Amino acid sequence: QVNLMESGGGSVQPGGSLRLSCAPSGGTYRPTCMAWFRQVPGARREGVAAVSTAGGITYYADSVEGRFTVSQDKASLTMYLQMNGLEPEDTGMYYCAVDRRYGPCGILASRYTLWGQGTQVTVSS
Repeated sequence: QVNLMESGGGSVQPGGSLRLSCAPSGGTYRPTCMAWFRQVPGARREGVAAVSTAGGITYYADSVEGRFTVSQDKASLTMYLQMNGLEPEDTGMYYCAVDRRYGPCGILASRYTLWGQGTQVTVSS
């Protein structure tokens, strides 16, 4: 059974940077779409960024456009999220998710069927 493992979370001051990673383990899984979501207690899970594995098309939430960059390593099927200019509003649990159905990717949670356990990001002075 394939699992997704996020890493790279932590605590930073406003304006700081973090790089999250998401790597698969436990089997072979060839996704068509890979994405990052975040959630704070009491709120819905919010799509942050996504990438199509074949064409490298990227998608971003308006709130992170220009600050965050999603990328992938096709050889290892690892996905990254480079987060710069972090703001307190970026605080939350960050989850990676993947799906292997064909079609546009996007950042809606319903598009994705396999999820990681999450890594916490805290932005505070």
